[in-house]
Amino acid sequence: MRPRLAGILLLALVPIRAQADDAECKRRISVVGRATETRAPDFTEVTIGIEARGATPAASLDAASKAVAGISAQARALGVPPADIGTAAVTLQAGTRSVTRPGGVVTEEPDGYRAGNAVTVRLADMDRLGDLLRQALDSGANRIDGVSFGLRDPDKAEAALQVAAARDARTRAEALAEALGAKLGPLCTLGNAGAGAPYPPLNRALAAPMAAKGRRVPIEAGTIQLSSEVSATFAVAP
Repeated sequence: MRPRLAGILLLALVPIRAQADDAECKRRISVVGRATETRAPDFTEVTIGIEARGATPAASLDAASKAVAGISAQARALGVPPADIGTAAVTLQAGTRSVTRPGGVVTEEPDGYRAGNAVTVRLADMDRLGDLLRQALDSGANRIDGVSFGLRDPDKAEAALQVAAARDARTRAEALAEALGAKLGPLCTLGNAGAGAPYPPLNRALAAPMAAKGRRVPIEAGTIQLSSEVSATFAVAP
């Protein structure tokens, strides 16, 4: 059985004031409604790069850029649209090496240049991620900065969960009112129950090299758990 561990999205609701009569709301019940859902992610995102050394700035940057150009081409060959391929970082700096002098003194001396180039690829077909990583490593990639999974339309999921949480709040309030021999009245207030900002999609760090030559890199997407909470206050009548 695959683990159900996943990223968690906490969905916030903007507080509002219901238009119930103030007199009706002097007697009230306050509840918290909750709704949760577990979904499979519908996209994965990975940042792949190369760090290269060279005697000159141009030589080191050209080596890094050549490998990244190959990664981008491989992604396009797997059907990834250009809009889902983007440069993540380009770096260039002078390299140094430690030299031990007579007497044990250690000094740093120039040692060419180090360049880095990385590209972020978003894949809707998550089954192809393992192939992309394998091909990228074979092309010279030596950095994989992490794999994340998420939902392309989180707003749609949020809207549905907020409605479900509001219905749960009313069900809880009705049960409490019935238990007390009271009758549930109109809504007085409805607002956020204190959920924080959404957590980011699940991110899994990976290191390269990752597998024997030619072997597809195994990737498991898992699931994403979403939740929403709302606080509601209803008027009650004896």
